[in-house]
Amino acid sequence: MAGCPSRCRDGLVKLIQSIQRLLTGTLAKDKGEDELEMTMVSHRPEGLQQLEAQTNFSRQELQILYRGFKNECPSGVVNEDTFKHIYAQFFPHGDASTYAHYLFNAFDTTNNGSIKFEDFVMGLSTLLRGTLRDKLEWTFHLYDINRDGYINREEMTEIVRAIYDMMGKYTYPALKGDVPQQHVDAFFQKMDKNKDGVVTLEEFIVACQEDEMMMSSMQLFENVM
Repeated sequence: MAGCPSRCRDGLVKLIQSIQRLLTGTLAKDKGEDELEMTMVSHRPEGLQQLEAQTNFSRQELQILYRGFKNECPSGVVNEDTFKHIYAQFFPHGDASTYAHYLFNAFDTTNNGSIKFEDFVMGLSTLLRGTLRDKLEWTFHLYDINRDGYINREEMTEIVRAIYDMMGKYTYPALKGDVPQQHVDAFFQKMDKNKDGVVTLEEFIVACQEDEMMMSSMQLFENVM
């Protein structure tokens, strides 16, 4: 499927920047919103109603998010190249491509190579307004690259290195090459309770709940949103 044009990429950057304003109540209605909302309700009533039931967003918030998503990317989907372009703009001092790849796969729950509005808003709902367990489960699936239900050292190392690459030397001027591996070793020592070389979902959740610093480290998406 062809990617969005540059207008879509730039527009989605603005959309992501507006999400925090929307969630804190500072994204004001525009004058034409009432008419626009009616248009949207007529366009996708069942979809919006279903998403309202499935997410932690109100109907009005979903309408605003849908307006932005469709206005900025009329094709209705975002592919991986577009997603990488967006993250590159947020992290100009590093290489965000690898982390964006893994994050894209976490949003692309149907594995079809594109993120639809439904995928986008469901992920946001979990990460921004879900319960603590919801957020940790989502983060676990981000780390579980091969989706076999476990996190091994190689998978965790891939994600941690991708994060350091994304932040770049501008943020970590004295970063040494072995630091990501040291962090992975520390995580595994605390998480892999039965020492079988992999971390299960329950081990992951329990370890994060028991260690506030680890919890902060694991909730990476919110820190780079």
